[in-house]
Amino acid sequence: MAHIGPLGRTGAGWREPMLATLTDRRFSDEGWIFERKLDGVRAICSRNGDTPQLWSRNRKALNDAFPEIVDALAAHGGDRFVADGEIVAFEGTRTSFSKLAPRIHLTDPVRARESGIQVFYYLFDLLHFDGSEAVSLPLRLRKQLLQDAFDYEDPLRFSSHHNTDGEQYFEYACENGWEGLIAKRAASAYRHGRSADWLKFKCVADQELVIVGYTDPQGAREGFGALLLGYYDDSGFRYAGKVGTGFDRKTLRELHAALVAREVFQSPFPGLTIDPGTHWVRPELVAQIGFAEWTTDGRLRHPRFVGLRTDKDPAQVRREQQQQ
Repeated sequence: MAHIGPLGRTGAGWREPMLATLTDRRFSDEGWIFERKLDGVRAICSRNGDTPQLWSRNRKALNDAFPEIVDALAAHGGDRFVADGEIVAFEGTRTSFSKLAPRIHLTDPVRARESGIQVFYYLFDLLHFDGSEAVSLPLRLRKQLLQDAFDYEDPLRFSSHHNTDGEQYFEYACENGWEGLIAKRAASAYRHGRSADWLKFKCVADQELVIVGYTDPQGAREGFGALLLGYYDDSGFRYAGKVGTGFDRKTLRELHAALVAREVFQSPFPGLTIDPGTHWVRPELVAQIGFAEWTTDGRLRHPRFVGLRTDKDPAQVRREQQQQ
């Protein structure tokens, strides 16, 4: 391995991940690489001579939910590393957050292994390895080093990429039901936080939103009718509309119990007219929502509940803005 500088004082451990910026541009460029956008849970992995650790993007420990990945990192990685990747489950040939969701909330490794949900960990970046830092190196070199840093046997997988031709690869991604692509500037360093050096090409619209309330169920429906959703911006809290589809009976029952425990009496949206039978809750739960588009008045069109996210701080949930 090439010498890549001394490991910093922080050593192995959690790092704030680099995040991509949404864009509606599609382009091909020899200075960029293009990776499949995976529909899973972002995870930083680290090891400093002891048991490897898995961390969510908001610094929650994931070892108990994905013990087989921890085992694989211990068996097929070095003694000291920090790498970045995505944990996924498959529905056919497509990665599926809803398929993965039941694993995310488990805190018993035995139950996780016996869940019947097979998971994989796609590694796509290297931050530190064997006492050396890699974040300042160009991405192409980091990926070369990453490929050599682990033995890729399931559930560990290397996230491959295409060079230059982003437009044709994007068409292929959408035709095959993928989430989309991540375009990455090939010469860029790894920068913690959101960056325009990584761009999201989405085939489908989705968004993380905060659950702020629910409505009473109608007819034979159990639990609740719809969830009320919101997000933060520089002016405060914004209402994004309601979602009433995408729930199975188990989710309706379990999520209703979690909502009742968080119920409050005051609306977070003063002046907003809401139907009778609405209940407000503390803004502590984050949902992944698929939808067709945003309306001109800032509501979701044809929203669909995908699952709960525990890897996102509700206070950090904002409407994704496209880079033009």
